[in-house]
Amino acid sequence: MPVSAPRRPTELPGSTGARPPVRDSGPAGRRPGRAARIGRARPAFLRLGPGEREVLWLYLLTRVGIWATAGAVGWLFPQNGETRRPASLLSPWQQWDWWHYLHIAQDGYFPAQAGPWTAGWDNREAFLPGFPLALRAVHTVVPDWAAAGALISFVAGGVAVLALARIARHQLADLETGRRAVAFLLLSPCAVFLAAGYTEALFLALALPAWLAAQRQNWPAAAVLACLACSVRITGLFLAAALALHFVLTVRGLRAWRSAPWLLLPALAPVLYSWFLQTRTGDWMAWKHAQERGWYRDFHAPWEAWANTWEAAFGHTQATGYAFMWQAELLAMVVGVVLLVVLLRARRRPEALYIALTLWALGTSYWYTSVPRSTLLWWPLWIGLAAWSLRRPRIQAAYFYVVGPLSTVVAITFLTGRWAG
Repeated sequence: MPVSAPRRPTELPGSTGARPPVRDSGPAGRRPGRAARIGRARPAFLRLGPGEREVLWLYLLTRVGIWATAGAVGWLFPQNGETRRPASLLSPWQQWDWWHYLHIAQDGYFPAQAGPWTAGWDNREAFLPGFPLALRAVHTVVPDWAAAGALISFVAGGVAVLALARIARHQLADLETGRRAVAFLLLSPCAVFLAAGYTEALFLALALPAWLAAQRQNWPAAAVLACLACSVRITGLFLAAALALHFVLTVRGLRAWRSAPWLLLPALAPVLYSWFLQTRTGDWMAWKHAQERGWYRDFHAPWEAWANTWEAAFGHTQATGYAFMWQAELLAMVVGVVLLVVLLRARRRPEALYIALTLWALGTSYWYTSVPRSTLLWWPLWIGLAAWSLRRPRIQAAYFYVVGPLSTVVAITFLTGRWAG
């Protein structure tokens, strides 16, 4: 997964490396038409080149595939084996964490004065408010809650893949790298969570444009987007740290340092959330303590976490379905460590910091939880794989033919209500 050396831009119409654009071909001195002026006035993010239209086409095709899989699951794996009617198309998506987001969106964090002091409490304060707030807002126009969650992820996923392609193109000056990075992401083992009513797609839709803005030295935009990302997942703080390091390493001149205060903005979202929880529970770290109670995320040394996960995966102490997923946790952690080493060797220090902080947070609990799902947020992994596959074409074929089927297995696992990712 090493990051390749910069390549010459592919000269495709609409790409940044193409030949200079042809001006309006009207008579000499004639002003361009109104439509042409409006087209040029559109924000850069809304202007799509041919390569980016292909990226969106790939995204739509994979959405059709994953929703067809969900429909098949409703027919083939009903809860009642004797039923004559399949479940609704949205029913398979309502699994696990979805119920926490739904209950927060419907009732808030502490309905009817319930909370951690209540027997049977669901520890919902462990989930940040960004996605539930978006869900509640979309529900005002989409009456079905599950449909509202699916719509958020659908739109956010489209924004995320466009941003990923543009980051790859900005980094390696190659349209093909962007397309491949998107393909590797969309066919990754846990890609089903990009379509579910979960936080991954929304986080990427904020975090990747934030990183792209930082690459273009637009620090106010990067800070605002990172702040919003911090309201969705705590991983946003790791993104903010990477942005700060990127700022220090790239900014030149005293005038540019005037943008430095913007880098404090991402901390606002978690600070406000902690303050809100403190006013209700008296505990500034209530979200962390909820994770400890519900998901064993209390601190353990990295080697202890590895040993406990290994025991769960191979010690025959867990049901086979859970054991298989803990095996996936171990594999994902190894991939993360390898990625970190590659980034350090390539001297991509901001991305390495982001991955290192993520691995530390995930690798110091009692055992690993949701590491495979977190790989969706490791954009350097997908860009690195894409660059590697350009030098070694067999990498792409191996990935598609081996990882692709595993993606379907994980999707079916999740959609049938089993623990996945």
